[in-house]
Amino acid sequence: MSAMAAQWNYLMDMDGVLVHEEHPIPGSSEFVAELTANDIPFMVLTNNSIYTQRDLRARLSRTGLEVPEAAIWTSALATAKFLDSQRPGGSAFVIGEAGLTTALHEIGYVLTDRDPDYVVLGETRTYSFTAITKAIRLVEEGARFIATNPDATGPSREGSLPATGSIAALIERATGRAPYYVGKPNPLMMRSALRAIGAHSENTLMIGDRMDTDVRSGLEAGLRTILVLTGISAESTAELYPYRPTRVVKSIADLVGHSADPFPDELPEQG
Repeated sequence: MSAMAAQWNYLMDMDGVLVHEEHPIPGSSEFVAELTANDIPFMVLTNNSIYTQRDLRARLSRTGLEVPEAAIWTSALATAKFLDSQRPGGSAFVIGEAGLTTALHEIGYVLTDRDPDYVVLGETRTYSFTAITKAIRLVEEGARFIATNPDATGPSREGSLPATGSIAALIERATGRAPYYVGKPNPLMMRSALRAIGAHSENTLMIGDRMDTDVRSGLEAGLRTILVLTGISAESTAELYPYRPTRVVKSIADLVGHSADPFPDELPEQG
């Protein structure tokens, strides 16, 4: 399929692409409005497992971005989808917030600290030493170890915060058992998002601000990728990795007016 002939679908990271903290990135609302007006399927992705789809829709709405709940996909939802496919109606000891616990409840999982099938680690702003100790002991006793995402740190106004990957490393070091990470860069999260919007990898783009998660997961899922420079990556960042994004742009504002043709320099394939 040629780039010119493709009807593109979009997967987009949220933080660093559409918003930064609680502020919209210039051009993000116009781009989302353009996709909506032209009935172009899209999904906003985030490795953050703290919030529910409803919470995130409200957060985006406060910044001027109107994104329906059904167009938001989190690592918590991807984790719940994965667990439902592996062990339907199972049980889990969960360290996390409402986004994760709600997702697991909705697939019929029982949340318990008594002989659970899984220990599921997600994001929280109040990691408890008692809960981490319990998780370590349950993993030692045979519970399977799942983590929503491998991000080692998260942003805040004061600086970096320890995130899921850091706590997972602590539990792994204590138990000798590595977790299975469901969120980016695992292409499983991309494929579950593709299924959610009924899209195919051949004509779907991933827009992100991180080479190690967004671009890598898009690449491994067979998507074309666009790196924006409004998050943690600089233009030189792409040169540090053995893989490259399909395109690098300064911000999502550069794509406004070009959602139907995000690769204007490419020519149609010759038949």
